[in-house]
Amino acid sequence: MMKAALEKRAARNRLTDRIATVMFWVVGVMLLAILAFFLFYIFSKGLHKLTWDFITGRPKEMEAGGGVGPMLFNSFYILFLSLLFSLPIGLGAGIYLAEYAKKNRLTELIRLSVEALASVPSIVFGLFGMLLFVNWMGLRFSILGGALTLALLNLPVLVRVTEEVLLTIPSSYREASLALGATKWQTIRRVLLPTALPGLITGITLVAGRALGESAILIFTAGLSVSRHLFDFNPFAVGETLSVHLWYVQASGLAPDAKEIAAGSAALLVLVVLIFNLLIAIPSRMLQKRLTGGQS
Repeated sequence: MMKAALEKRAARNRLTDRIATVMFWVVGVMLLAILAFFLFYIFSKGLHKLTWDFITGRPKEMEAGGGVGPMLFNSFYILFLSLLFSLPIGLGAGIYLAEYAKKNRLTELIRLSVEALASVPSIVFGLFGMLLFVNWMGLRFSILGGALTLALLNLPVLVRVTEEVLLTIPSSYREASLALGATKWQTIRRVLLPTALPGLITGITLVAGRALGESAILIFTAGLSVSRHLFDFNPFAVGETLSVHLWYVQASGLAPDAKEIAAGSAALLVLVVLIFNLLIAIPSRMLQKRLTGGQS
């Protein structure tokens, strides 16, 4: 009697396992299908527009045939500056919360504040950046103002990713390093950070991809025009990015081929994000294998 009941329960568990497996496969295939549909739609509309003249040329306000060269340059320049400002602070704060902060109400308040900031809509950051950097600090619509505001957007995610990744590392790693005579900072630098590198790279990649595609913040801080020079490294120059240009052309572009420019800009933006992710992910994997002696 008991054996029959156990067999019946095992059969029910196997059936549940098969149903769950099929369900997750269906969900995964649906997500891939949706992603493939979006990529196909975007590339089919704008991939033919990606000529060398379009990628490197200057925009034309009233004539057909304008390019997006300055906007593409500004996208990477603002991304570089925003990571330059946010990475040291974000990684440092994450390391502090994971390795140094005591468990008390202040630490919990900091974590709660970081999580609350991570859920704030980007347009709110844009308005805050406009008040703080553009108006109060007098940076006007500039690449620097946009980069600083993007850094504020990146910080909460970087802090949470760094803390969570470090907390997933087993305590035995820390104990073994300290038992060998290493200091706490040596343990963090030589043991914990190399082990956490794949997770950190994933977090940085997500932040960078979001920054590349961000537009709401930059409309209020970086402006809707570009410098007269194609590669203007002046951080106080206006800095319309590719995503902002896509929004502007699609919404109120006056050029006869505005729709084609918007489609080409969208295809180029997606392509840039995909290539950027690969360029970060592949070297980071190689570096992580080197740091860990090929154990991963």
